[in-house]
Amino acid sequence: MAELICLDCGKMYSSNELRWKCDCGGLLDLIFQLKFDPSKINSAAHGMWRYRDAIPIDADQNILSFREGFTPLLPLQLEEGLLHVKQDHLFPSGSYKDRGASVLISKAKEIGVNRVVEDSSGNAGCAIAAYCALGGIACDIYVPASTSAGKLAQIQLYGANLHLIPGSRQDTSTAVLEASEKTYYASHSWNPFFFHGTKTFAYELWEQLSWKAPDTVILPAGNGTLLLGAALGFSELAASGCIDRLPRIIAVQSQHCAPLAAAFDNGADTPAVVDVQDTLAEGIAITNPIRGKQIIQAVSQSGGLFITVSEDEITAALLEVSHKGHYIEPTAAATIAGAKKYLNHHSRSGEVIASVFTGHGLKSTEKLLKLASEH
Repeated sequence: MAELICLDCGKMYSSNELRWKCDCGGLLDLIFQLKFDPSKINSAAHGMWRYRDAIPIDADQNILSFREGFTPLLPLQLEEGLLHVKQDHLFPSGSYKDRGASVLISKAKEIGVNRVVEDSSGNAGCAIAAYCALGGIACDIYVPASTSAGKLAQIQLYGANLHLIPGSRQDTSTAVLEASEKTYYASHSWNPFFFHGTKTFAYELWEQLSWKAPDTVILPAGNGTLLLGAALGFSELAASGCIDRLPRIIAVQSQHCAPLAAAFDNGADTPAVVDVQDTLAEGIAITNPIRGKQIIQAVSQSGGLFITVSEDEITAALLEVSHKGHYIEPTAAATIAGAKKYLNHHSRSGEVIASVFTGHGLKSTEKLLKLASEH
């Protein structure tokens, strides 16, 4: 049985309580004792639920799934070198956030939640709305008023109540915290069950790379939901004796919003206060990530580093990938731009490097039409 633990005061709670934070206001993590046995992989099960024993849902009847996961691992030859890319833009709602949403909303169903709230720059809101629709759970999604129209339509068509919040991404977070005083907060940042979905990224990479971890994994760092999940997954695999080393984690931020990179470069363990500008990579434009300290720690402990990318570098990566036939959103292109810089300046001979297409291009039609007309 999994238990919740507060990262601030150490207080413990049952994982079946209707709570997403500690009474002291602190973040919760999940204590989930796992000795993963590869022989128990259900090879007949399509998707991430093939690792059922590693996912902390008590009863199978509570699982909400579109058979998501086990996305193709694609060798991608860039100008700078070879990258192995997980195609997580092919998920049902169009982004990797379906990994976390499947587990989190399954847990919400299991503990009797009938309504949730969530805030998002778009993709997490789409994913939570999709799985709530599958589970018959009402949901209210709070997003910045500037969110891409494609994501807004998607959220509404899933049947969610959409709340457009003027101002910054932080203003949206503030608005949802007020709503969460009365309604269960299905947060992709606060709620630890989300990370037990995104950790399946690591399990899939391990299996698809012939039961080996990559040397390096390059991931986006906004709220860190994929990065922290991947770090968790690789740690579980190592603790279970499935891999003998952890991959190096390279975290990518936009130069226009890089509080974690600034902190890391200055030897700090909490997000820095930085000047923020508009960026094509709206999905990682998070000024004060709630789990920022954990993100910095995960990168540091892996021997990794942070890379920041300019708007021109994001555009160049997007065009290069598009011309190879892959339609990804600009936020996804930021990660590939970071991979290109890593390959150029940090990679070693024979290094196995993995990354991800995080979101589909159909999420950002207006931005991409503008880019297409300019280039």
